[in-house]
Amino acid sequence: MILDANSIQNGAELQADVCVVGGGPAGIALTLSLSERGLSVLMLESGQLQEDAKTQSLYEGEVADERLHSPPDKYRQRRLGGSSAIWGGRCMPFDPIDFETRNHVPNSGWPLSYDDLLPYYPQANALAEAGRFSYDAGEAFGPQLEPLIRGFDSPRVRTCGLERFSCPTHFGTRYAKRLQLAPGVQVLLGANCTAVRLQADGQAVRTLEVATLAGKRFTVTPRAAVLAAGGLETARLLLASRDVTPAGVGNFHDVVGRYYMCHIAGNVGTLTVQGPTRNVRHGYEVAPEGIYCRRRLSVTAAEQRRLGLANAVARLHFPRITDPAHRNGVLSGLFLARRLISYEYGKRLNDGNATSPGHYARHLFNVVADPMDTTAFLGHWLLRRSLAERKFPSVILRNRTNRFSLEVHGEQMPQAGSRVTLTDKLDALGMPQLRVDWRYSQADIDSVRGTLDVLVQEFAQSGVASFDYNRDTLEEDIMRFGAYGGHHIGTARMGLDPRTSVVDADCRVHSVRNLFVAGSAVFPTSSQANPTLTLIAMSLRLGEHLARRLHTEHAAPVGACA
Repeated sequence: MILDANSIQNGAELQADVCVVGGGPAGIALTLSLSERGLSVLMLESGQLQEDAKTQSLYEGEVADERLHSPPDKYRQRRLGGSSAIWGGRCMPFDPIDFETRNHVPNSGWPLSYDDLLPYYPQANALAEAGRFSYDAGEAFGPQLEPLIRGFDSPRVRTCGLERFSCPTHFGTRYAKRLQLAPGVQVLLGANCTAVRLQADGQAVRTLEVATLAGKRFTVTPRAAVLAAGGLETARLLLASRDVTPAGVGNFHDVVGRYYMCHIAGNVGTLTVQGPTRNVRHGYEVAPEGIYCRRRLSVTAAEQRRLGLANAVARLHFPRITDPAHRNGVLSGLFLARRLISYEYGKRLNDGNATSPGHYARHLFNVVADPMDTTAFLGHWLLRRSLAERKFPSVILRNRTNRFSLEVHGEQMPQAGSRVTLTDKLDALGMPQLRVDWRYSQADIDSVRGTLDVLVQEFAQSGVASFDYNRDTLEEDIMRFGAYGGHHIGTARMGLDPRTSVVDADCRVHSVRNLFVAGSAVFPTSSQANPTLTLIAMSLRLGEHLARRLHTEHAAPVGACA
């Protein structure tokens, strides 16, 4: 059942086995999992089915440096389905090394292993509509698949790792009907959880306070509560709930909001491959089940350990779009149309002196001088992207020269000084707004440099390609646009020690026996991978745990009012 929260009586007290705060991929996956196991679930979603400006403004806050991090109301969506409404659909699991305690990655180590999470990945893949859970190119495509770079074979660099692409699936649109019909599920739209109220001893959730922008106020009394509101809002809600614990729920040791990570990413250097262009397969392959897949370069886990490198991948990419010297009409067309592109991607086309009249003129000349490719690209984009149900994932240009840049996407070292805190400014519901102080470290830059150096050495050793990059400008190149991708990770991190973590291996807040967190907020490290697939898998694991914990008790009726 899906209802508008304004239909709830003012002052009502609702009950459920589990109250899930947030209706993004984590909250939806968890809710469906719990329903299948016979539990009653009340989901509180702040937004509606469509984007709403007043609701979106509840995300507003401040950032320490906008050059490093977007304002908190950008590149997030406050509606059913969350930011899956605008994501690119890239899916891949974390790697086994990501769960290890690594001496060269401070504050690393998960209280669970890759094998603990592995059983939940296939279902996560299915929910994301990314096909089979198969992320090795040889296994997914068989021996007939052409190599990424013909003749390149290195014991230190993998070329068989895959990333798969969702439709991309908008979880709100895709799963609204299932939520509507799921037994024991009630979804309230426009329902903003404004506080987690604990019992007097602080050891259990008493109620969750809920408000609507229209002025309705009511409470929820669950047997278990799960915060699945994203890496920023989850921390905000914990920190703002200060009636019993003055520092915020779960924040006895000042860990909530700290260790905030995104990803380190940017385009670097020039890779030149010898021989004909058919020697390189730089675009997308279509898996037998119809899923777009793409291969990447990565340093092996053994070499990461030996050299002290954080996890990272590199994709074959085209030259920097903002520089008209590439003389490519498609790239110049993207630059000229950048205001029509979604925020996070469009801002990466606003670079340096790229707004001067001369710059515009050179880009316009490229478009006019390259009409065939530009027209072909527009037709392809219309048919395979704009009008397609399963969309072509990104811009891929015809390989004419065997010259590429490398698009690096790397793990960020977790550090306590990178954090989110509350400000004195209140939103329309009376909640303190967030201040985001995202930071990277020299260790992040040095690790990317070490990864690139391995690629330089291995390509030179192979004799089939060469890779060069400017070591002096590396930091500028990869930090040109700051935190990448809207990946909000680590603000309620998982661990065994309450002094350095917020939740335990079952995602339970250490100090509160019936309060849990779902989503990338609990990740102790960020991996090379986008977080969506793993946060769905973690939510499914949490659903199974909560069902085991609660199944012997009598299920409370959804929507029971006092």
